[in-house]
This record gives sequence, structure tokens and C-alpha cells, in this order.
Amino acid sequence: MIPRYTRPEAAEIWSPQTRFRIMFEIEAHAADAMAQLGVIPELAARTIWEKGGNAIFNVERIDEIERETKHDVIAFLTHVTEIVGPEARFLHQGMTSSDVNDTALAVQLSRATDLLLEDIDLVLAALKRRAFEHRFTPTVGRSHGIHAEPTTFGLKLAGFYAEFQRAKERLAMAKFEIATCAISGPVGTFSSVDPRVEAHVAEKLGLAVEPVSTQVIPRDRHAAYFAALAVVASSIERFAVEVRHLQRTEVLEAEEPFDAGQKGSSAMPHKRNPILTENLTGLARLVRMAVTPALENVALWHERDISHSSVERGIAPDTTVHLDFALRRLASLIERLVIYPENMAKNLEKLGGLVHSQRVLLALTQKGLSREASYAAVQRNAMKVWRGEGRFLDFLKADPEVRPALTDAELEGLFDPAWHFAHVDTIFARVFGEETAKAAPAKAAVPA
Repeated sequence: MIPRYTRPEAAEIWSPQTRFRIMFEIEAHAADAMAQLGVIPELAARTIWEKGGNAIFNVERIDEIERETKHDVIAFLTHVTEIVGPEARFLHQGMTSSDVNDTALAVQLSRATDLLLEDIDLVLAALKRRAFEHRFTPTVGRSHGIHAEPTTFGLKLAGFYAEFQRAKERLAMAKFEIATCAISGPVGTFSSVDPRVEAHVAEKLGLAVEPVSTQVIPRDRHAAYFAALAVVASSIERFAVEVRHLQRTEVLEAEEPFDAGQKGSSAMPHKRNPILTENLTGLARLVRMAVTPALENVALWHERDISHSSVERGIAPDTTVHLDFALRRLASLIERLVIYPENMAKNLEKLGGLVHSQRVLLALTQKGLSREASYAAVQRNAMKVWRGEGRFLDFLKADPEVRPALTDAELEGLFDPAWHFAHVDTIFARVFGEETAKAAPAKAAVPA
């Protein structure tokens, strides 16, 4: 984890103290279940909680023991014995290291996902507010980076809202899939630990029971989890790239906030650079970086090996922490995004009305011209505009093939941008719900 991109709430989930606390709770809950089954004395289970329940684990001591034992779980249990005393011998009865490590990882990933879901809600709230604010703010839609047809900035944001709503659903499903508990002993046969112990631990930790754990929780779950995070990261990058394009000097339809005292360049005092969205692009790459090793972790040898362990010690904290930071930064960016409707209007007219070419094409076909002839007439006049020779509407009015089919008034009516916004409310109702869309003031978008 890089401190620069780490929020304290996210870092805490992955701190050694938190991990050891979860490991202790797994062992202590398992001891409770074993006591209920008569496997260990009830007094031992109570003593484990009494002496270890509020203990602060000595991370340095555990590390010291591990340097000698070369085994992380044994080092932890040895330290717990120093805290609990003789009754600690009843811990880990019939269990194996993966029971503890895999279940602890499931808890940590579940908690990290809860944080990510909170972050997504902040992003959604910001997108919704700004979408309604600019529901009917005209702007040019672009395909291949080239002017296409008019849209609204609110529709752009509504599209991102729908995408992040799907991201929320993916994260919820990712949590559901990753939140499983395995207390099944060596090679997962329950030969030395009763399945009821696993069920008890799972219930106490808010996890599901892993149907077949083979000593480890199957890593297809983890691969799906990190893939889900990667998709969310790509959605973040898509928004970031949109802002970066819109902030270009030649466009300047939207811009990151630029705070008092902020400096854009060490050399050029005039610069206002899209540093936040560029940072989000980079963070998205870091999150996606985890997908390939997570997929490679699926193919473990037989019932268990530990080739996945070193990978997950890196990607589990890094991806969740980076995604948490990125989502929080994104929510703040959306809330404070500076939007320039006047520049949007100016850019919309930059090509002299070419954005209305499809309406002219369709109108000509409805007047009896073939589609091929209509397309040719519209295109030859459009190319003049591209060459800077004049305005599209003027050329169409003078065209010998267009003039007999469409009057000047009919042509002028085809150049009304409001026509393109007829179904904005329909789209908003689909995205935000009928009642929500009705609650915001509507605006007439289509001429009679």
C-alpha cells in the first residue's frame, strides 16, 4: 500500500493487528463450537476469550517467532499461547493453516468491499445531482472523437450513473462470492474437525460455508472478485478520460476544480492540468494489474499449494485500497466539476450545423428522394463546410437538388437542437426511476 493513495479506514482493514484479531476470532469461535461438541473443555474456550478477547497482539513478537519457525500461523498461535496460557493448547484442534488464513482473508475482503460499496454510493449521489442539474444542457455528442449529433451533458452523466449502478451490483455479487469460510482440516475432508465447527465460525463471522474447500478456498472465487474490481476501475477511467478530453484547451467544456494556491506547472504559471483524472487513470491501471495473477492463482496443485499466498498478500490490500481511494477522489471530482455550458453551446455550432445532417438526410427520403441520392446531396454540402467554405444551412438552401424538396422554413426547422432532446425524460426515468425523474422540473424539448 502506498500511503499517498491510502485512506486510514482502508489501511486499517489490512493492518497486521486487524489480521491477527480476525485470526484469533476464527480460532476462538472454533473453540466455542468444539466445546459445545465436547471436543475441548468449556472452561478452556471461556479462558481463551477472557484472556485473548481484548488482547493487543505484539506484531514484532509474532514476526520474531516466524523468523525462527518459518510459519506464519504457528508463529501467531505461539504468541497467543504466551497470552492465554495452558488453555491455548486447545486452539486449532484438527484445523490447518489455510482454515485460518483463507477465512481471515475472506473477512478482510468482505470488509474492504463494504467500504467500496459506501464509496460507490457517494459517486452515485454526485452523478445523480449533477445529471439533473444539466439534464437539458446542450452539448455535442462525439463518435471517434468527432462531432456527431447533439446530446445533453445530463445524459452523459446519466450514462455514467447507470454504469456505476452496475458497478455497485458487481461489487455486491463479488462480496457474496468471496465471503466463504473454510474450517475443514487437512485436504478438506473434515477428518479431524467436525463440519459443525465450520458452520458455527461461518455464522459468527457473517460468512457462508464453502461447499468443498480441499484445504483451501477455491481461487476461482478470488479471480472473479479481482476481475469485478478491475471492471469498476475501468469505469472510473472512462469517466476520467472523458473529463481529460473535455478539459483540453481547444474544447474546455468541463474542467477539474482548481483551488486557491494550486500550481499547475513548475515552469509555466498559466497551466491548469487535469491531474486528478490523470491520477485516476493511473490508479485504474494498478487495480487491473491484479487480474492476471488472480487468474493464475486458480490452478493450484492438487488439493493445495501456496503459490497464491504471496500474490494475495500484495494484490488484496493494494487493489482494495487503491480502488477505495480512487472512488472517493472520483466522487469529490464529480461534485466539484466545473462545467461550461457556454463553451458547449459554442462547440455545438463549431461545424456550422453539420450535427443536423441526419435530420436533413431523413427529411429528403421522406420527400421522395432515394436514400442514396439524399445521402449524396447532404454529404457534398457537408464537405464544403469541412473545407471552411461556409455554413451548412446556406449551402442546402442553394442546392438545386435539395431546394425543390425542402422549403427554407422546413430546412431551418431541421436545425433546431431541441429536437434531439425529445426523449431525455424517458432516458432519465429508465435510469433514475419514474418518480425520481418526475420530481425534477421538466423542460420542453421538442418543437410542435
